[in-house]
Amino acid sequence: MSKIKFYFILLIATIAIVSCSKDKNDDEFEPLRDYTTQYATESVAIEDYLKTNYISEIVNHPGFPDDQDVTIKKITDAATQPSLWSYLNSPTLPRLTSREVVKHEVHYKIYTLVIREGIKGGTTASGGEYPSNVDAVFAGYKGTLLDGTVFDSSNNGQKQYNLDGFAAHDGGIPVISGWSECFPQFKTGWVSSDASGTIKYNDFGVGVMILPSDFGYYGNAQTDIPVYSPLVFSVKLYALKRFDHDSDGILSFQEDIDGDRYLNILATGVSNPDDTDGDGAPDFLDFDDDGDNYATRGEVKDANGKYYEFDKIPDCSGDQTTVGRLKRHLDKNCIKMNQ
Repeated sequence: MSKIKFYFILLIATIAIVSCSKDKNDDEFEPLRDYTTQYATESVAIEDYLKTNYISEIVNHPGFPDDQDVTIKKITDAATQPSLWSYLNSPTLPRLTSREVVKHEVHYKIYTLVIREGIKGGTTASGGEYPSNVDAVFAGYKGTLLDGTVFDSSNNGQKQYNLDGFAAHDGGIPVISGWSECFPQFKTGWVSSDASGTIKYNDFGVGVMILPSDFGYYGNAQTDIPVYSPLVFSVKLYALKRFDHDSDGILSFQEDIDGDRYLNILATGVSNPDDTDGDGAPDFLDFDDDGDNYATRGEVKDANGKYYEFDKIPDCSGDQTTVGRLKRHLDKNCIKMNQ
């Protein structure tokens, strides 16, 4: 057989194999479902879950990893087993809250069941703090599907989970976006240790978050999580870690201008309550918060070049005490630089 004939046959065979492979892949590939249509289905399933399940057990075992573990089961006796839905907007705890979050042009409802909010305590009176959605949390959790199947769990409060949506940094583990929507509903507890140095968590926030799949993994299947699965997490908020994303000397959660604990990067042209100068960069990611062309880090230092405590940053006149004063780093008409 001539070399020309051999290579011609080889070329035809290669094309045939590639073509077959392409056809097979095309047959197996499923484009992502429409977000609006998918959520219409999921919202019905989520409400059904809330109306047909109840809190079966909450473990009371202070100082141990299983303390405040929550078990949710199907209702078998409506007279004695109040549904999760029955706690919607309750004036007392447990309380089921609902937040509207717009993503992919869909108006989602994200439900969070707050069972215990979390309080401050201990000999040094620590804890009792809300995280913002750009902080990191130390948490225990159990993740299930709507049918109760457990796909993951951890009671190890030593792991740091970053809520900010950025790649892993500062030793933390990035998490799904649903966590950043729900964790700001809880407060931390306080930490103690026994004679052996073992850390114990006390009076921490406890609850359940119920997430549409777009705030989990949507069309990307995970181990034990099928595509388009709404997720349920029972969570325990032990502690938190604050970040200064733009390194301007002000912690990011302190740049939450409207005080709702949610700091977001919004689309161009959309008004952002946490963007003082309206330049499209929220203050927690803006080196010049007021747009006066002077770096924020220089405007929040005293005459000795040391950063003011956040609550003591003065206004342009030097006033450090008046509640509601316009701090000088947010006043574009005030240039007070101390490098």
